[in-house]
Amino acid sequence: MRGADRQTAAMFSYLSPEAMVPAGHPLRLIRPIVNAALERLSGEFDKLYAAGGRDSIAPEKLLRALLLQAFYSVRSERQLMEQITYNMLFRWFVGLSMDAAVWDVTVFTKNRDRLVRGDIARAFFQAVLAAPEVAPLLSSEHFSVDGTLLDAWASMKSFRPKDGSGEPPAPGRNGERDFHGEKRSNATHASTTDPDARLARKSNGQAAKLCYAGHVVMENRHGLVVGETTTLATGTAERDAGQAMMAPLAWPGRTTLGADKNYDTQGFVAAMREMGVTPHVAQHKNGRSSAIDGRTTRHAGYAVSQVIRKRIEEVFGWGKEVAGLRRMRLRGLARVGWAFTLRVAAYNLVRLPKLLGTTA
Repeated sequence: MRGADRQTAAMFSYLSPEAMVPAGHPLRLIRPIVNAALERLSGEFDKLYAAGGRDSIAPEKLLRALLLQAFYSVRSERQLMEQITYNMLFRWFVGLSMDAAVWDVTVFTKNRDRLVRGDIARAFFQAVLAAPEVAPLLSSEHFSVDGTLLDAWASMKSFRPKDGSGEPPAPGRNGERDFHGEKRSNATHASTTDPDARLARKSNGQAAKLCYAGHVVMENRHGLVVGETTTLATGTAERDAGQAMMAPLAWPGRTTLGADKNYDTQGFVAAMREMGVTPHVAQHKNGRSSAIDGRTTRHAGYAVSQVIRKRIEEVFGWGKEVAGLRRMRLRGLARVGWAFTLRVAAYNLVRLPKLLGTTA
C-alpha cells in the first residue's frame, strides 16, 4: 500500500542534539579532546577580550565551528553558518541548543580575526598534542619533513610591475589583461590584491602560480604532525622552515629526519648534524653530488625513514582534498598561516579516534 505524502510543517520536539548523534560517531571521541584543549587555552582567550562590554562569540564555540569547516569541506564561513542553522550534528559539536540563534557571518569573521591576532591556532595545535591521551602516541626520535605550495587567493591578473608601469585589466567584472611575452618575477612584480603571495611552481614544466608554502614535521610512529609553519614561497623555503621546526624537537645523538631530495643540500645536512639530527634525506640522482654518503645510507634505519617519510603526503592530500588547503580563502601571510595551522590540527584530530581505539 502506498504511503500518504503527509507533511508535518510544525511540531514540538523533545530531542536534544546530543540524542541525535550516533553513539559510535567519530566526533564523540574528538569533542572531549577539543574541549580539554580549549579549556587549557582559557587564559589565552582572556587576554584577547576586554573585561567589560557586550558579550561576543565565545572563542571556544568559534574554534569548534572552524574545525567543522575543515572536517566537512565547507567552502566558506557563510555556508558554515547555514550548516550550523539546520545541521544537528554541527549544533551539538559547537555547543548550541536546538533553538539557539546562529551568528551573523560578518560578526563571526570579525571574531575570527581576533583569534588570528592572538595566534590561537598554534596554541590550540600544541594543546592537542599535549593532551594526556595523545602525548604517549608521539615519537621523540624519528621524524619526517616536507612542504607544499598553497595557491593564494589572488588572480594572475593582479601580478603587476611594482613600479606601476603595467596596464591594469580591462573594465568589467573579469576584465582581460594581455601579459603574454612580459617577463615577470617576484623581484619586479607583486600582486595588488595579496602582496605576500609569491610566484612559484612545483617543478619544471608546470605553470607558475601565486602561492604560499606550508611546511610540516611528522613523527614517524603514528604519522601525527608535531611541527608546522607557513612561509613565503621562496626557493629555500622548505629547507629554512625544516631547520626552524626541528630546532625544538632535536635530541642530540638519537634523532633522525627523513626528507625528499629537495633537502639534499650541503647547508641543510650540515645544519641538521650540528643539531645532533641524522639527516635521512633522499639522494640526488642523475650525476648530481649528494650531501650524504654510504656512511648514512648503509644503515637499515635510512631505508625505513625513506619508506615512512612518504606518509607525510597524506597530510597535504587530506588538507587539499578535504580541508580546503588547495586554494586559500584568506589573504596575507598571517591569516593564511593561521588557517594552515588550524587545518593541520584538524588532521591530527581526524587521526586520533582510530589511534586511540587501537592503543586503548
